[in-house]
Amino acid sequence: MTGKIVLAGGTGFIGTYLSEKFQEQGYEIIHISRQPEHISWRNHKGIVQALEKADMLINLAGKSVNCRYTEKNKKAIMDSRTETTQLLGAAILACKNPPALWINSSTATIYRHAEDRPMTEESGELGTGFSVDVAKAWEQAFFAFKLPATRQAALRIAIVLGEHGGVMTPYKNLVHFGLGGVQGPGTQRFSWIHVEDIYGIISFLQTREDLSGVFNCASPNPVTNRELMSKMRQAMNRSFGLPSPKWLLELGAVMIQTETELILKSRWVIPERLEQEGYVFKFPELDQTLRHILHG
Repeated sequence: MTGKIVLAGGTGFIGTYLSEKFQEQGYEIIHISRQPEHISWRNHKGIVQALEKADMLINLAGKSVNCRYTEKNKKAIMDSRTETTQLLGAAILACKNPPALWINSSTATIYRHAEDRPMTEESGELGTGFSVDVAKAWEQAFFAFKLPATRQAALRIAIVLGEHGGVMTPYKNLVHFGLGGVQGPGTQRFSWIHVEDIYGIISFLQTREDLSGVFNCASPNPVTNRELMSKMRQAMNRSFGLPSPKWLLELGAVMIQTETELILKSRWVIPERLEQEGYVFKFPELDQTLRHILHG
């Protein structure tokens, strides 16, 4: 047995993938979530026990942003990130033998809408608006803890692509039904990462005990929305896709209860720190990634 990893809020697409990969490596995975078979967020003592002598804590908890930004949903999005982070930090402080590494999820949406230049950890400019406020508060809650025995890394994760979830399903459906054209202006950047590289980055940070702080988790080769939809059509053998102007996206977003920001915001994020430190992406190019996801 290699050791144990505590996975908080890891019941979605990314968490399930990480859980399987680390179990293959021989780790025992302990889950904290609202699901009945896992340790409850209300069970402080149980969380502390789980974290004792754990190799690593990975926190992915947070309500999905794929919803309408009503006041109720906005509160749930914010609280589900900041409160869980605070609970975990308090539990680590209560440990006699705390985990060596705490990885906390964050988001590449923290940067401003960028079509002029890429955003790096050092020179990226933070944006404004609700989703940016959430990202800032999330990282603030995380880095507010000063933990002498636990290294902390916040992952500013771009849009995650993988076989069994994430945004691939809605994009595949659009292309399948002939709607896989340009969305909005088409010039907005699409920063993305294969879920296998999320696992790779976490494993890399686990071995590199000299690294902490903020890391952009995005492929080094973002594309425009126009390129994304073109590559999706190619990968799915569709020669044609109707474009979706902004007004149509606004209408569609109301109908499927989401926000157009997820499609129209230009996220141009580069993983400068990871590349400088020697992390090699398994899936650096979108064509190769789409082929792998859609055709195995």
